[in-house]
Amino acid sequence: MQRRNFLKYAGLGSAALAASPAVFGDEPSSEKLYRVGLIGAGWYGKVDLFRLIQVANVDVVSVCDVDQEALDEAARLIAARQKSGKEPKKYRDYREMIAQKDLDIVLIATPDHWHALQTIAAVEAGIDVYVQKPIGVDVLECQAMLAAARKHKAVVQVGLQRRSTPHLMEAKEKIIDSGMLGKVGQVEIFSYYGGPGPAFKQEPAEIPEGFDYDFWCGPAPKLPYYPFLRRRSWRQRMEYGNGTLGDMGVHMFDMARWLLDLGYPRRISSSGGQFIKTGGVSNCTDTQTVVFEYDDLNVVWNHRTWSELPDRRHPWGGYFYGENGVLKASVFGYDFNQYYRNEKISGEVLYEREEYPEDEKEPGIEMHCASAIRVHMRDFIARIEDRGRPRSDIEEGAISTICCVLGNIAQELGRTLEWDAEAGKVKNDDEANALLAREYRAPWTHPQV
Repeated sequence: MQRRNFLKYAGLGSAALAASPAVFGDEPSSEKLYRVGLIGAGWYGKVDLFRLIQVANVDVVSVCDVDQEALDEAARLIAARQKSGKEPKKYRDYREMIAQKDLDIVLIATPDHWHALQTIAAVEAGIDVYVQKPIGVDVLECQAMLAAARKHKAVVQVGLQRRSTPHLMEAKEKIIDSGMLGKVGQVEIFSYYGGPGPAFKQEPAEIPEGFDYDFWCGPAPKLPYYPFLRRRSWRQRMEYGNGTLGDMGVHMFDMARWLLDLGYPRRISSSGGQFIKTGGVSNCTDTQTVVFEYDDLNVVWNHRTWSELPDRRHPWGGYFYGENGVLKASVFGYDFNQYYRNEKISGEVLYEREEYPEDEKEPGIEMHCASAIRVHMRDFIARIEDRGRPRSDIEEGAISTICCVLGNIAQELGRTLEWDAEAGKVKNDDEANALLAREYRAPWTHPQV
């Protein structure tokens, strides 16, 4: 992001910002044309791709989806958005698309249970990857993805774009790294989206024409078809993801790790369940507390999908309790309150409406996330150019995803897990270790390290 644009749109002109180009991320150093493919042409696949088109010199040559309706719509919209005006080639099988050997970059935005196989296939073919979070649905998938990326020297950026969110980058430098917050002794991260309402209920239905449901299920269990599975609500089933913790939680846990430079926790425990929204088709918790224990602080996750927001400014974010005050950080801004002082230091989300007016008319876009994704994509392209590690490198994505998966395993088993990061397994717990890899449905084979 260019400094002048950040300051112009955010209205931020502090000395700290003016002195720190690192806050704004790297700009790609060349105008090389990158050939891009998209696997998963639904909601966030298009959101990610259109941000990449805005900031890099790319030619979208192919798009893949098992849903013909989504595939056709994406191809049409891509043609309207990219400079060439060309409609990309359409594929129903990602393996056929990768086999064409005409891609430099692939964006992966399929449901979570597909991320591992598709990422590994891409890096094995010499393609750099931008993969949505969480990177996998089980621990072994994450470990195998990291191993494959390193073996094939691929640049893999994970869609954990809190690390590229302008106001959070400012808060990190200005409040945390400067020492203003002081030593942090506890972190609370949370998502309270959802609100009151009945449990998610739906009856099995006939599979729509043009939707390859068997391929959509892939390595995961093949449940009776429910219409909600076809679009964004598939996260209501744990068979295809890791619930709210694996969706919203992985973002905020990763944000906390990045802001405080944390690796793996020593111990993970969880409590919760379906307390309010019972009797529906979802098998995910509607209420859950996960404690990630580090040597000198705890990071505590809470989600509640059924009540009023306790803080409307920060419905999805984190509170960082330091010696000198409290930093509240979320996707919409940050606020720092110092102890015994009345003044508050705040920062706001960056909306680049003037520079990117097309955002206003884009269906499904999250305007408060658009600038962060653009910074994330610029960083991705810059790292492809210099072959360095991107801001949300696959290893960082693996750590954050694995910890959230372990949170759900702790929830399932009802006990605290002690994690051995070096060995990549739970200490002295054969039952927990047996859950680190899910069983794949034939003919798909689980990747190994």
